[in-house]
This record gives sequence, structure tokens and C-alpha cells, in this order.
Amino acid sequence: MPHCAPQTAADVRALPQQPHPAELDPLPHLPIYKWPIHKRPREKLLRDGTGSLSDGELLAVILRMGCRGQSAVDLGQALLARFGSMHGLLSASPKEIRAVHGIGLAKSAQLQAILELARRTLTERLRDNTALDSPEVVRNYLRLFIGVRSYEVFVCLYLDSKHRLIRTVEASRGTLTHTAVYPREIAREALALNAAGLIVAHNHPSGDTRPSAADRHLTQRLSETLQLIEVKLLDHLIVGENVVFSFAERGLL
Repeated sequence: MPHCAPQTAADVRALPQQPHPAELDPLPHLPIYKWPIHKRPREKLLRDGTGSLSDGELLAVILRMGCRGQSAVDLGQALLARFGSMHGLLSASPKEIRAVHGIGLAKSAQLQAILELARRTLTERLRDNTALDSPEVVRNYLRLFIGVRSYEVFVCLYLDSKHRLIRTVEASRGTLTHTAVYPREIAREALALNAAGLIVAHNHPSGDTRPSAADRHLTQRLSETLQLIEVKLLDHLIVGENVVFSFAERGLL
């Protein structure tokens, strides 16, 4: 029986180098209609369900077409790389999205429509009788609505006597570090909507959700103003991309 000597390092180096699997796969450089049917995102979705698709593939289904030298999947992956996550992408401004190579007005409009559908879905859940029994629903809604904007936004969720959502109002929009909020204007809107309760929220574009002295002072002033018209301030939330600070949960209301 022949004896096999162990390979030396020199033997290993002499072996032909095998290409990385990605180098063998020409699909990313081809239009999707030229891919094998079982690898096309839309066909995968129909066959195996949405959970079988990556984020880039889901975006490809929405975008439908890529651009010269890029498939729709490539374009979806480029968007995710630019904005860091699906959340970051859907919260980006139309101008920021259009700055990505291959994204024009039509594709930007498609992505904006998806974002608005997601917002409206969460708003409908908030209007449900039991929606506000789940703080996580409110947090998800606010993270999507204002969580990763590049400027400060102050929003008010006006509630009826059963804590059902009446309306969400963007009360103020500011700069990177400041937004002007007027408690009397918020109180006037609460009276106009016949609201019984209120949840207010604003974002910190820096990502640091710790309340500033100004945040604490505003919360106190707003609570006192609303008490004069018998409207209860239920919470003030400070929203980051992944974290939400609650004044109520910290006993600061």
C-alpha cells in the first residue's frame, strides 16, 4: 500500500489557489431577469415567503430594476451600506436617498411610499382601543417617525379619554440641537381636539437620549399648563435611533 507523506508548507503554497465563491458567481453583475429563476428575489418571495429574502433582496423587489452595472439587489445593498440599516434608509430624506447612484425620482418615490405605509400601519395600531396598552408600539412608532432625523422634531400624540390616539401633530421642527416648543400652543390644540391626555416626544439627533436641563424644564412647564385645562401629560419620550427615554418610567412626571 503506497505511503502518503504529509504536505509541507511549500507543497500547500504550490497548490493552485481556489477563487472565493463570490468570485465564481456572476449574478450580481447581471440584470435579475438573466438570473436562474430560483435565485430571483420576486420568485423566491412567492415560493418561500418574505422571510426567505435578505434586506437587499426585499429592496430589490420594491425597486424592480437596477441601473447600468448594478442589479436591483446590488442597488438595495448599496442603499443599506449608505444608510447603515433598513431603519436608517426609511428615515432618510428624499434628497439623501436620491444622492445614491442609481436612485432617481421614481425609485425615491417608491421608498417614500413604503415608509408612509409603515407609518400609517403603526398609526392604525395606535388608534386601536388596546394599542396604547403596549408601550413598545408607541416606541416603535416614534422611532420610525422621528428616531433618526438629522434635526430635532417635537411631536404630540393627542389622546381621548380612553387613551386612544386622536391625532399626531408635529408641533415644532428645529436644528441639530434645538427646537422651539410653546406649551400654550400645545394646550390650544388639545382643546380644539377635545383631548383628555397627551404624550409628547422629541428626538436627539446625537443619539444620546439623556434629558437635558431644558428638557426637564419644558416637561414641567407643559405639565403645569395642561393641568389648567384638565389634560393629563402622560409621558415625555426622548427618542434615539435605538433607545427611547421615558420621563414617566423614570418617575420624572
